[in-house]
Amino acid sequence: MTEAHDERRDLTACLDFYTEAGVDLALDERPHDRFAEVDPIPAPRLERRDVERPAPQRQPLPDRGTPVDPPRQQTFGRSASAMPEAAAGDARAKAKDCATLADLEALLATFDGCPLKFTAKNLVFADGNPAAKLMFVGEAPGADEDRIGKPFMGRSGQLLDRMMAAIGLDRTRAYVTNIVPWRPPGNRNPTPQEVAICRPFIERQIELADPDLIVCLGSPATQALTGTKDGILKARGRFYPYRVGQREIRALATLHPAYLLRQPLQKRLAWRDFRLLRNALDGKA
Repeated sequence: MTEAHDERRDLTACLDFYTEAGVDLALDERPHDRFAEVDPIPAPRLERRDVERPAPQRQPLPDRGTPVDPPRQQTFGRSASAMPEAAAGDARAKAKDCATLADLEALLATFDGCPLKFTAKNLVFADGNPAAKLMFVGEAPGADEDRIGKPFMGRSGQLLDRMMAAIGLDRTRAYVTNIVPWRPPGNRNPTPQEVAICRPFIERQIELADPDLIVCLGSPATQALTGTKDGILKARGRFYPYRVGQREIRALATLHPAYLLRQPLQKRLAWRDFRLLRNALDGKA
């Protein structure tokens, strides 16, 4: 019983390692021990006169009246084979029918059009107060967020909490989410196709939350919501218009906490942005 339990635990750890490394495809149905394989003994070389050449065989031509099926492509899930444009259109149509944030979260739990869903452990929808007038939008979940199921739960989330506290805020006074609700393998950046598929969901989420201010954390969120092509160091510290119907919401671009952990000297720039945010919340900017 103990040996079987240990074997299952080792297999689970191995699968978790493959998932963290971004492995999503098996090349064969069973593993091979490459160290046990030996080089085959070369066959004796035959003289030209000893080799009998087989007679060429003519391949039968297909019947012109019978359609030939194209080869099938291997895909993940029911809708992952769809083109990104079709998946984004499907997402937009379904998101439009969501009347509440709870409806939107339930839709994401069943949506199969984004391949990231099949490599992530959990859907990471949102955290904080959905009735707050301030909304933080990041890029995508990390390992801690994927494990817990809430955004900004790791070291970058702890830094974001300290940054909010520095201007008198906490998660009871802000709504926190990401433009992509599933973790990309290996914590890589989401691809433009993945962002395009998930864009209708974050747009509907903003529309339903109806904040007065949006803070775009990092370049992917800033570019996805504002349309700017500038890098975050050039875009940060500026307000961009984000239109929801007839209403215009101000969106402030700033540095992502994960970037600040790698580049702590840039915290001075983020502090300037958060002071600007505080002034905007107080009606002074």
